Amino acid sequence: MELELADLRIFKAVVDEGGVLKAARKLHRVQSSVSARIRQLEASVGTQLFYRDKQRLLITPSGEMLLAYADKLLQLSEEARSAVSGALPSGTLKLGALESTAASRLAPILAAYHRAYPEVGVELVTGTNDTLTAAVAQRQLDAAFVAETPEGGNLCSMALFDEKLVIISAAGHPRITRPEDVKDESLVAFPNGCAYRRALERWIGHGRKPVVRVLELASYHAIVACVAAGAGVALVPESVLGTMQHQGLARHRLPDAHARIVTPLIWRRDESSAALSALREQLRGPRAAAA
Repeated sequence: MELELADLRIFKAVVDEGGVLKAARKLHRVQSSVSARIRQLEASVGTQLFYRDKQRLLITPSGEMLLAYADKLLQLSEEARSAVSGALPSGTLKLGALESTAASRLAPILAAYHRAYPEVGVELVTGTNDTLTAAVAQRQLDAAFVAETPEGGNLCSMALFDEKLVIISAAGHPRITRPEDVKDESLVAFPNGCAYRRALERWIGHGRKPVVRVLELASYHAIVACVAAGAGVALVPESVLGTMQHQGLARHRLPDAHARIVTPLIWRRDESSAALSALREQLRGPRAAAA
């Protein structure tokens, strides 16, 4: 069985883009050509790589196995090309980040990275801690800035930013020093999967009457605005509050055990591309300054 890198690139594009049509557009090929190359690859490996359901393609277990090897082979090919030619990293780097990290930390980092490696196209998506961690594990993202270092598994991490979390409420709210002080309040937070929400729920859980009402929102601007309007309380990084106007808010300190959290970068073990390795090397220096 001989595998051609061109076929693996097409195969990976079909998986990443979720179908032949989108993959063909990304690769600047006609749809029939991409379909033919996928059939040739299946014939070459002697097994079905996709389940075909009308207009949809669903990857098979054999396809998942091949995808892991394709990622490694394509990465090694790119690294070899760069090493021999002396060229800077190129291609696409798919990153994920918490919205708070994207808003308060990443602008200078990504600007410096783009200046150093202009041939790398950076695609950034935001999401909750759990969504981003799963996306990295499932190879939908190359790496992500999250709020909790995953334990075990096949993910590596690098500690980066020290965040201080504070409870915010509407101005004039009585001082919050213990869980009982918010027993009648709603929690304004991101949907389940948010590490900061879990941190606040852990603290509240020490009280006898934990918060049961949750107003779920998908952005810090909406969360801050609703809290200022008296909808409830929220837990946010201080770094985020520094990036927006927030009149009508009061801040309340948490015990350090609940207030201190470190943002790590996570990626898959032994699957770091040249573009990701360059980002990791860039990030080794500024942690103390950015913390």
